[in-house]
Order: sequence, then structure tokens, then C-alpha cells
Amino acid sequence: MRRLKFIKKKTGGRDAQGRVAVRHRGGEHKRFMRVIDFRRDKFGLEGRVIAVEYDPNRTADIALVQYPDGEKRYTLAPEGLQAHDRIVSGENVELKTGNATKLANMPIGTIVHNIELTPGKGGQIARSAGTGAIVSARENEFVHLKMPSGEVRKVSAISMATIGQLGNVNWKNEVVGKAGRNRNRGIRPTVRGVAQNPRSHPHGGGEGRSGIGMSSPKTFAGRKAVGNTRKKKKYSDKHILQRRKKK
Repeated sequence: MRRLKFIKKKTGGRDAQGRVAVRHRGGEHKRFMRVIDFRRDKFGLEGRVIAVEYDPNRTADIALVQYPDGEKRYTLAPEGLQAHDRIVSGENVELKTGNATKLANMPIGTIVHNIELTPGKGGQIARSAGTGAIVSARENEFVHLKMPSGEVRKVSAISMATIGQLGNVNWKNEVVGKAGRNRNRGIRPTVRGVAQNPRSHPHGGGEGRSGIGMSSPKTFAGRKAVGNTRKKKKYSDKHILQRRKKK
């Protein structure tokens, strides 16, 4: 039986060379990583939910599932899933919350989560608390999914997905309350560029209170911080039918 928990290694935001790759990270509380079954590849074996647990590494709750062969696995817990419920994954399964099957087997209007972009790779999208995509149409070997952002994209019909909307819907309404809580999460303070010295940030320096002192704001590394800064396209952009709604 594989281990379901291991201690999360602290990096302090540094990469393999020891350089800071992500700023404002470090000092988080010790925590365990839970191994989540995103693939749901125990086909045909009905598992029993032992408990629905909190996971400090994600916004959604997780469910501990035990299968008839004795193996236990963690899965993402959708809204309404409770202890002692039964869930199963496979080709011909009942269309109820927590069960996983191919998108081709789901009727139009079904709400799904933990969706595979590449068949067999495991769920990659719709994995955070309260999210769920809607099966909106079928087109040859693809299924159209409406994402929580409003984006509509094509996904392979043989990709696996889990039925239901993820639970812990009110996580976004939770108030942090104090700075110490973010420090326990490993989030360090963010200092304004104009408050730094010129060696640490392009906005730094000057006598007294001063503005940024340049034509356009810059990042700490000297790159432009406004305008269209993302020019690289992803391989999956060709499957996007409708872009996400602009706020």
C-alpha cells in the first residue's frame, strides 16, 4: 500500500540552483502533503468514503476512500459527499455525485470537476473549491465544456471527469484576520517598490516621497509591468472556443 501522506519539503521559493524563483515565500508551518488520486483509475471497484477531511494544501476538501481490495486513496470531495457513501469509476456507472467516467458518457448539462485535458494523465482543470464545469455540447470526438470563468473549450470525449461540483463553496468568503495567519501559510510581506532602494527595485531611490520616476512601471527585474506582457501561446489555445469573461 502506498503512503498517503508525507512531509512537505520547504523551499523558501528557491529553485534547484538556490536562487529565489518565487518572491515572498518562506517560514510556513510544517504540514503534510496528501497524495490525491486525480486519475481515478480503480475501474469497476466500488469504494466506500471513510471520512471527508481538510487539506491544508488546497481549497477543496478531500475524501478518504477505501476499496474492496484494501487500498485507500484520497480523492477530491464534491458538494454533498459524506462518510459511508459509495463511489465508483468506470465505463458504465451511475450518474451520481462522486462517480467518475468518460465525458462521452455524460448527458448535456452535467456538472463535472477534476477533468482530464490529456486522456489518462489525470484531472488537471476544475479542481479548486466550489468549481465545476458544465457539459454544454458534443462535436465529433470532442465535448464542449463551459468553465467557471465563462471560457468554453473543447476536451476529448474519452477524457475522464468526476460528477458534481466541488465542496467548500464558501472558502472565498473566509477572512484571513491577521498577518500571522499568512506567515503560517508561508506568505511573507510584500514591500512597495518605491519604498526600496534603487539597487533592489527600479522604482526605488529619491529624496522623500517620490513617484516611480519613469515612463511606465517596472517589475523588480526591470521588465514592463503594464500592458500586454504575455505573448507566448499555449498548445491548447486551439481548443478554446470562447474566451473567459472580462471583469
